[in-house]
Amino acid sequence: MSTTTDSDLVLHAVDARGVHRLTLNQPKAFNVLSEAVLTELQRQIARIADDAQARVLVIGAVGKAFCAGHDLKQMKANPRLDYYQDLFGQCSRMMLSLLKLPVPVIARVQGVAAAAGCQLVAQCDLAVAVDSTRFGVNGIDVGLFCGTPSVPLVRNMQPKQAMEMLLTGGFISAPEARARGLVNRVVPEDQLDAAVEDMVSAILAKPREAIAIGKQLFYQQRELGIEGAYQLANQTMACNMMYDVAQEGVQAFIEKREPAWRKSTTP
Repeated sequence: MSTTTDSDLVLHAVDARGVHRLTLNQPKAFNVLSEAVLTELQRQIARIADDAQARVLVIGAVGKAFCAGHDLKQMKANPRLDYYQDLFGQCSRMMLSLLKLPVPVIARVQGVAAAAGCQLVAQCDLAVAVDSTRFGVNGIDVGLFCGTPSVPLVRNMQPKQAMEMLLTGGFISAPEARARGLVNRVVPEDQLDAAVEDMVSAILAKPREAIAIGKQLFYQQRELGIEGAYQLANQTMACNMMYDVAQEGVQAFIEKREPAWRKSTTP
């Protein structure tokens, strides 16, 4: 059973398992991230963050493109520094809200993910792509270095690989994106939903509390030196071991049985 609340721009659905889905819904416009779309994404992400039953967020799109980036026509119509500062700030806040969300975010990608659309894929925790998908940060083709997309991009792949994409505007294939660390899995189009569901099911089989604290640690420790990272990881694991789910999980391992919480996740 699922419930759906649709806007014209972003479709939202959630099922009984706590799996939320946000779907970009402007196929004729290649699902560009206009001001209105960014606002709607931010609103929906905030709602999901407040849902104590949420377990996973899947971000997808309708049509031939996952997302072509910012709305260039809208940008050209407002040639003011303060406007551009507000727009890129709005986009950055939305991307950071995905990072801060206490549940894993999976990108379900098809067609083309360009510029801020590629940024969106890079900012998600996990990504599954159709084998024909193309990825690029091609703002440089119109004289605009993809500065904000570079932030998550360089945190997904090696610096020289990211810099080549940013400086040349060249696109890479889905298999190349997987080899470079931008996506986790590449599948034929007719297997996309099944591959996403496999990933969702694997996450649902684990305790929400452990995943939430683990996601927070994962991103925080990356920005620290190695000593600070170990200190934070030590404290996080110690706190995690105090959770009931961890105590039950360890006891179940000792007793050679399934933990009670794993049984409770079975549909």
